[in-house]
Amino acid sequence: QVQLVESGGGLVQAGGSLRLSCAASGRTVASKAMGWFRQAPGKEREFVAGINWSGDSTYYAEAVKGRFTASRDNAKNTVYLQMNSLKPEDTAVYYCAALMRYGGPPSSYRGQGTQVTVSS
Repeated sequence: QVQLVESGGGLVQAGGSLRLSCAASGRTVASKAMGWFRQAPGKEREFVAGINWSGDSTYYAEAVKGRFTASRDNAKNTVYLQMNSLKPEDTAVYYCAALMRYGGPPSSYRGQGTQVTVSS
């Protein structure tokens, strides 16, 4: 069983930056592709970023490409999402999840989320 806990969310002004962390416990996620997702009020959950098991390959939603960067430290069993040039439309609860495969859907291993609020 894998437990995922996100942290690093908060309130930031437009144009600012935040770094989210997703710490895994229980079992290692070093062999798993991981993803970041977000859900804004009244909207469905959407994909944000994915990273392969080694961290040398990533892909992003068009809305965040060039502004967000996913990375990981397998020695720490942690995945990160660096968010720069934040916009009010980035406001959402951000979740991490283990992916079924790189580029695939999220598995049942998901965190509870961390709130990101971007003020204009």
